[in-house]
Parts: sequence; structure tokens; C-alpha cells
Amino acid sequence: MSIGPPLIPLVAALAVAVANYLVAGTLAAGTPCATCVAWLVGGPIALALLIIGVLTRRSPAPTVHAVPAAAPAPREPDEAPALRLLGMLQEEGRFVDFLEEDLAAYPDEQIGAAARGIHEGCRKALHERLVLEPVLRANEGDAVTVEPGFDPAAIRLTGNVSGAPPFRGVLRHAGWRVRQATLPVRRGQDPNVIAPAEVEIT
Repeated sequence: MSIGPPLIPLVAALAVAVANYLVAGTLAAGTPCATCVAWLVGGPIALALLIIGVLTRRSPAPTVHAVPAAAPAPREPDEAPALRLLGMLQEEGRFVDFLEEDLAAYPDEQIGAAARGIHEGCRKALHERLVLEPVLRANEGDAVTVEPGFDPAAIRLTGNVSGAPPFRGVLRHAGWRVRQATLPVRRGQDPNVIAPAEVEIT
């Protein structure tokens, strides 16, 4: 029969206590000192009982159950907002159809008439989803000054550019900046599908 871990200190203490008793009886001449024998025999047993009490009072380590981590939501591709906007331009103004059409066979008058409808639809889509503002608030052809510390991504310098700012020149295009965009996420749909194929069932 195996001895449980808490009983090991007690068995060892009893062995030490018996050995101490025998040694005390052998070494003492005549009647052994009762106090000494009590310390030699009772001390190891008391220490063993104290150790057992400490060992049995320790609470077992809590059982840790592995909880599977929730699968992260599929990350939307970085280009998805641009693709959604392109899809809206296609839906409202047939923008992609217009760009993919070979216009060489059509006269200018017919292209101009088609462009008007495309312009109206695409403009509607833009104004519904984006708030745009010019980068520079001036009219094309106005003289403007580009101050030091300008953002090269927002203002492109052309022509005879030399030296350090401030630069003085003529505004050729005011640029555009998106101040606010509301592009709804099309969850569960392939972002690369700009416009679904349409099949009429007869």
C-alpha cells in the first residue's frame, strides 16, 4: 500500500522521534530528563503535524479549460471602399460601361448625348456618399501663393519650380478633398464584384 504525500512527514517524524527516544535513553545515565525526552520525541511529531496541516490546506490549482478564441471577423480588403464607390458610380451612371465601351464607332453627337446621362447619374452617386471641397479656395487662373510647409500630396507644383517656398504661380486646378464619406459595407458580398451580371428569365 502506498503512503499518501501528507503522511510522509508524519512517518519520518515518528522515525526520528523513536530514534531520539532510543538515543536519549542510551546516553542518559540513570533516569533520563523528562523534558528533554518530551522535546526530542514530541518536537518532530509536532513539526510533522504542522507540515501536514499546511499541505492539506493548500487549495488545488483551478482547472483551466481552454476556451477557443473567437474567429476574427474577415478583414475587409484595403481597396474595398474604392470598389464600393466604383460600384455606386456604375449603378447610378453606368460609369464602368461607359469607360469599357469602344467609342470609335459613334459620332460625337451621340457620345455627347450619352455622356449627359452618365454625368448626371455619377454626380448623384458622388453627392449622396461624399462631401467634397476644393483643396485651394480660388478660381482657376487666379494668382496664388504656396506657403512654406505645404503638403506635397495636396498641392502639386508644375512648371519652373526652383528655390524654396513661398512659391507664386497660377492656379490651374483647385484640387478636391473628401471631407466626409459614407460608404456602406456590403457584408457577405465579394467586394471585387462591381456590378452583378443581369439575366432576364423568359
